[in-house]
Amino acid sequence: MLVLRSIALFVLAALAEIGGAWLVWQGVREHRGWIWIGAGVIALGLYGFVATLQPDANFGRILAAYGGVFVAGSLAWGVVADGYRPDRFDIIGALICLAGVAVIMYAPRG
Repeated sequence: MLVLRSIALFVLAALAEIGGAWLVWQGVREHRGWIWIGAGVIALGLYGFVATLQPDANFGRILAAYGGVFVAGSLAWGVVADGYRPDRFDIIGALICLAGVAVIMYAPRG
């Protein structure tokens, strides 16, 4: 159950961080304005809070593992939000990152 909770928190964190960064990008690069930027800043702050809810108490481990989630999530966000088409190397790289997440977070420790 803790693993499922952890995975759900990683997904929520990815939505908040990647979504927040995308909103800021849209506000600045696509000239959508301060409301988009402000919403992005709020989402980025929410990401910081969600990361603290992980069952593991080691900040470095959580953020290192989240890096792999961020890589895969960013590619997925690009597909959904921007019509990005990842190539096979993007997909292979994302899968390697997610394998790293699994090792960092869920390997048995004594």
